[in-house]
Amino acid sequence: MEKTDPARMRRIVTTALAGASIEWYDFFIYGTAAAMVFPKLFFPGSDPMVGTLLSFGTFAVGFIARPVGGILFGHFGDKVGRKRSLVAALLLMGLTTTGIGLMPTYATIGVWAPVLLIALRFAQGVAIGGQWGGAVLLLTESAPPERRGFYGSFAQLGVPIGVLLANLVFLLVTQIFGEEALQAWAWRLPFLFSVVLIGIGVYVNVRLEETPAFEQSRKQAAPAKGSPILQALREHPRIILLAAGAFVAVNSIFYIFITYIVAYGTQTLGLSKSTVLTAVMVSAVVQSPALVLAAHVSDRIGRHTVFLWGAALLGIWSLVFFPLVDTGSFLGILVALTVGQAFLSLMYGPQAALFGELFPVEIRYSGASLGYQIGAIFGGAFAPLIAASLLVATGTSMAIGVYMSLMCAITFASILLLRGARVHA
Repeated sequence: MEKTDPARMRRIVTTALAGASIEWYDFFIYGTAAAMVFPKLFFPGSDPMVGTLLSFGTFAVGFIARPVGGILFGHFGDKVGRKRSLVAALLLMGLTTTGIGLMPTYATIGVWAPVLLIALRFAQGVAIGGQWGGAVLLLTESAPPERRGFYGSFAQLGVPIGVLLANLVFLLVTQIFGEEALQAWAWRLPFLFSVVLIGIGVYVNVRLEETPAFEQSRKQAAPAKGSPILQALREHPRIILLAAGAFVAVNSIFYIFITYIVAYGTQTLGLSKSTVLTAVMVSAVVQSPALVLAAHVSDRIGRHTVFLWGAALLGIWSLVFFPLVDTGSFLGILVALTVGQAFLSLMYGPQAALFGELFPVEIRYSGASLGYQIGAIFGGAFAPLIAASLLVATGTSMAIGVYMSLMCAITFASILLLRGARVHA
């Protein structure tokens, strides 16, 4: 009865959603800052396009670190519990992001500024690499089996809420203090706000219980031997690689939608930051109910079916996306982003439950995290950098659209190959 207790599930959903939202907010404000202020603050003296490329290069460091976080926190989460691993990830992210808000710039300490920035971004990546698995499993392992998709989607919901918060905070800071103050010191405020995450970590540690699935597994199974990560890699290498492939389109296109589009809209099309950020925020609002609905539908008709429709529709829309953006109109950009995010939600909504069901309980945190974070490296890590490079090399945004469609094809094929995989309770 405890597993499906409504009051307990509401407490878990509320806490996991709050923690995931602020954790992703922390991760995303770096991307917004990388497009808006970091090129001048940490890579001065270079050509504006080169500065943007260097800034997006440091953005990618966070993704490279994510599998490290998945390995570290996955091992910890499978050995001693989902809750304690999640708490550690939340605390690490809160401390690291606050640190970025306090660090000196190139004008103060020279080349050590970008070095320190890279180190803190790496730590952010480690934290997000551990957070996702903890939040997802806390929800899906506590939910009724027939509603895992729906409840798991609330961990995913933290992503669009994080995007909305990150862009809203930067937009408000810019409007309240002005562009000059933003470049001088106000850019620090969005990072300093993340201190709230430390309090949420403490709350999770004190108020939430461990998942029933983990507790039952620990009671029934013999003491675990060796590393859960190595066991996952040894016993499920194909599933991990296919899970990573299933995520590449979601992750790569998502970061083009929320990060690269800011740089492209302001630098290439000459639009105001507020115009582009407003469109990004509206699309995040649309994405929120869309991914919950997609996850709910996946409980009825199957995760793979919903996922495949998302990959196919987004692959087609990718070829329409930049022609709409290139109109330079707010309406064109808004339609491009909102429809794109809705199609993307067909994949991201069911993903939490899908990835958890691919692995047995004793290695679930490790296996799911590895698939997710490896996909993040080959998906979102270099997506803004690849997009910017394709534009420079070809002179046309259609090259980026073709790249996006290719990522969707990889995801579609991966999901087809996963259809026969065993579903673990």
